[in-house]
This record gives sequence, C-alpha cells and structure tokens, in this order.
Amino acid sequence: MVLAAGLGTRLWPLTRSLPKPLLPVAGTPLLSRTLAEFQEAGCEAVALNLFHQGEKISAHFGSHFDDMELVYSWEEELQGTLGALAPLEGFFAPADVLVVINGDSLSRWPIERLVERHQRGSAQATLLLTSRADPKAFGGGVGVDAAGRIVSFSPEREHGVVEQRLVFAGAHAFAPSLVAGRDRQPEDFITDLYEPLLEAGGVIQSLETSRPWYDLGTPARYLEGVCDWIRRRGGGRVGGRTWVSPEAKVSEGASVRRAVIESGVVIETQAEVERAVVLPGARVGRGAVVRESILGFSVRLGAGTSVERRMVTVARADRPLGPLDSVVGGLVYSPLDV
Repeated sequence: MVLAAGLGTRLWPLTRSLPKPLLPVAGTPLLSRTLAEFQEAGCEAVALNLFHQGEKISAHFGSHFDDMELVYSWEEELQGTLGALAPLEGFFAPADVLVVINGDSLSRWPIERLVERHQRGSAQATLLLTSRADPKAFGGGVGVDAAGRIVSFSPEREHGVVEQRLVFAGAHAFAPSLVAGRDRQPEDFITDLYEPLLEAGGVIQSLETSRPWYDLGTPARYLEGVCDWIRRRGGGRVGGRTWVSPEAKVSEGASVRRAVIESGVVIETQAEVERAVVLPGARVGRGAVVRESILGFSVRLGAGTSVERRMVTVARADRPLGPLDSVVGGLVYSPLDV
C-alpha cells in the first residue's frame, strides 16, 4: 500500500493544483517511482488511499501500473496512516506480508530485503530505518537496541536500552492480521499501534538502510531531495548533476547547473539557474538569477530578477500569505526555510 491521501499542507501552494504524490521528480511523478519499486519487487497489486485531489491520481494511473493492479480507497475524511488500512481489510487478507510506504518519500526502496527480514524474524512488524538522515530533524528519531529491535519512538518514551537513534524511512512490513478487525476511525501507526505494542511487550524489529532517502514534505526538503536524487542517479541533457526535460528550452548563453528543469520551462539567454527546481510551465527571464530556489508552476520570472532561497509561486486572490511572504509583480516569494 502507498499512503497517498495527505493534504500536502507544508508544500502549499505547489499542492493546490496537484496532489503531492504527482509532484514531478525529473519528469516522473513521485508516486510513479514508488510504484515502479513495488513492481520490480514482484508485487501483484498495490492499494492507494486517496483524499486531496485523489481523482487526479486515479485518472493519471487508471486501474494498472503496467501489469500491476491498482486498488483505490477513497476517504471522505482523512483517516490517518493506520486508519487508512481498515477499509482495505478484505484486499489485504489473502497476503502473507503487507508492505506500507509513505507516498511523500523518495527512495530506492529495498522492498524485497524488508519482506525477507520480516519473514525471517519473529517480530510483529519490521520498520525500515535510514542512517542517512539526522534524527534531530525528525523529532529525535527511532530508538534501536543492540539487537536491532525498536524500543522507542521518541526520546521521552523508551521501552529498553537505546543503542542508537535512526530515522523511520516511511516503509514497514507486517502480517495483515496485525491490523485486522480494527474499527474504522482515524488512527496513527505510531500512537495507536506501535506504542501500545511496545508497552504490551511486543517486538518490532528494524532493517537499516544506507540507500538515499528523502522526505519531500517541505519545500526545502523537496528541493534538496530532487537535486540530490539527480546527482546520484545521473542527469539529463546537460550532465550528471543537472536534468533538463526534452520539452524544456534552455537558450544559448544561459547557465544551468545542478538543477532540475521540468517540461515546458523556458530559460532565456544570460539567465543563471543553480541548484534549483523549475516546475512545468515556468519561465526565467533574460539575465535572471535563480539559486537554491523552487520556481512554481507557470511562474514568469522577470528579466534581471534575482532569487535565492525562495519558493516563488503565482499569487492568487484566495491564497493566505505568511508573515514573511512578499508579493511582487503577481508572484509570491516565500522563504524556503519556513
């Protein structure tokens, strides 16, 4: 299952017109990359819960991802990460192992290793933990003992001796029976399943991975994740650290470095774009400079404009502004780090 029903609030207004799982990562929707990992692992079917602009997800993918069946679960109100599974109990019942992945994360998911680890052990659940992220940036991370068992989901509550803290990478494996028979109500995996399980003496084990992993839930993380993904996976037309869509136009005399340029983008002459994500339909004017920034859908950046550490989006009458936002020429400039 892929959890795909979130509102994408922290990425607003990028998620105003497009649900977060469809945000592009070098020309490919984030969700497509996760589904491809499931398919490569030999998965026969994937369920997705939908809420915010879910119709765009179902319209984009239809009933199958290549030959892998897709089953949609529509939520009238958000049910949380655990509550999302209850309506799908019948779908999950025949399976030996259920793998759930967060739809806002980007990784080369080690799905087969996760399943094998779970099947070999005797734990009720197996969680994927990454050693590449700083636990301090994720609420203190997950506490693991010397045997790799999870004993804490927050520094304030420990159910054993913590040897190290890692970050939950948004993927877990368990038998469907672990979540069978639960009431249909909003619930969260950590607070409503895993914490009570630890308190009752249950066993939750971990699989540690050093593979690149990115939580794309905020503008700063989206920028960092997409740019680093291209650097590691190989770039497009202009080198290994830059990806330029075949449907984008980079004018002669423009400079594009360590950036991701999506379809329909125009970069005019003498413009400089460095370590940035430029989303479909945007235009960078002559001599403009864009560094460490995101240019949103259909943004028209004027000639000579300089942008650094900002997310730039089109201003709308119904959009509330943050206290640090600036509106200039019909565009909203938001600090990337807020």
